[in-house]
Amino acid sequence: MQKAYQLVLNLQPELALAQLNKINAKSDELHKMYVLSLNETIDILVTEDPKRLEQFEANYKIRQEYLDDLPPSPEVLFLQAELNLQRGFNLLNTGQEFNAVFAIRRAYNMVQECQKKYPDFVPIKKTAGVIQVMVGSVPDKFAWFMGLLGMKGQVVAGQKLLSELRLSKSSLSLEATILFFTVKGFINQHFAEAAQGMKDCLKEQPNNRLVLFIAINMLMKDAQAENALELFAILDKQNQGLPLYYVEYLHGDALLQKGEYQKAIPYYQKFQKGYRSISYVKDSYYKISLCYWLMNDEVQAKAFFEKAKVMGKDNAEPDKHAAKQLEEGKLPNAKILKVRLLTDGGYYPEATAALHTITQAELKNLKDQSEFYYRKARLAHKLKDIASAKTFYLQTIQLTKDNPWYFGASSALQLGYLAQDQKDFVNARKYFEMAMSYKKHEYKSSIDAKAKAGLEQIKLVKS
Repeated sequence: MQKAYQLVLNLQPELALAQLNKINAKSDELHKMYVLSLNETIDILVTEDPKRLEQFEANYKIRQEYLDDLPPSPEVLFLQAELNLQRGFNLLNTGQEFNAVFAIRRAYNMVQECQKKYPDFVPIKKTAGVIQVMVGSVPDKFAWFMGLLGMKGQVVAGQKLLSELRLSKSSLSLEATILFFTVKGFINQHFAEAAQGMKDCLKEQPNNRLVLFIAINMLMKDAQAENALELFAILDKQNQGLPLYYVEYLHGDALLQKGEYQKAIPYYQKFQKGYRSISYVKDSYYKISLCYWLMNDEVQAKAFFEKAKVMGKDNAEPDKHAAKQLEEGKLPNAKILKVRLLTDGGYYPEATAALHTITQAELKNLKDQSEFYYRKARLAHKLKDIASAKTFYLQTIQLTKDNPWYFGASSALQLGYLAQDQKDFVNARKYFEMAMSYKKHEYKSSIDAKAKAGLEQIKLVKS
């Protein structure tokens, strides 16, 4: 069973299934069901294949009926909670938010029951921890609904449960570690800590494809494109198992950030050919357009710009950002774009040099002026020039005003983090609330979730 579980976490679903089919012992039935369901869920989350979701739904019903007929036990409650939570993840990933909320609510109720009846049952900490984080960081548009359904959560409380489990001797410790650092990065914005945590995990699991996949994500978010490129090379050699087309998309991003535009294009094209979901498709065509734009090939840049308009949907945040630019009908300021990409990749000397080439005369509209100061702020922040970063963030907020650009909301969020780091909780609260007050921008869901998590941390420190 443990071998099958390791194959699941190594993103080798077919080998895992073959291993699971060899197990017939009734005593392992619940453990087998957990691993089978996890295998299907990871497959769906990575591939976003709608056909696999249909099969999962059919299997989910059979499994729940089987569990409903068993006598109550901590293992049964844990598995019922996990199956509903996994279903919730799958539904969220395919845009079925309200169905997902009801699945998560069922998981939430079963976790509550398990913790009440069996307080010493360790595995439930994983499910409880994930639900606490999810409910605690839910966007405002769902918060009222969660409250109506009686669900409450705290990101910090969820992290504590995951931390306890990952440091235990439980067989779920690797899963808990991956989840813990994913939350650290995507929810708390502690990308440096998350990236380091995943690199430490790689020392123990050097060839684990899921660990490599999450580590690459965290390194990219922490502006470490060069280190991510090293991991892409390792992952390319571990090619047995689930095809990771999303990794090709990230590989394209890393090369785009580095300035290797011609090399980036084939990775986006490989992603487009293999990925079965509509997520990131629009953005990938838009980024090919940017590659040509930065290579001064205006004809190809405009051709892919037009193609991006009709490809994919604008559900994922990168697609929303691409759609906003496409709606404007023109390619972005090339010099500002270059600064953004180099900063995002962690190429700070090159970003600084590129920034110095921009003159005020080249900032022809208010959006370019706002973004110019935002890029100055981000670069100063990354270089730990906090005083300059604050000044530039404030200038960005002043210039953005009520316009539907994310620069103002993101600047407020970053000012909240800076105030929080300096234990200036009054200003931290002010800026987190300001970040959430911006109504129409492409990153609203994620910025609101991060600001909400920041406000929660302030409450816990002050209580």
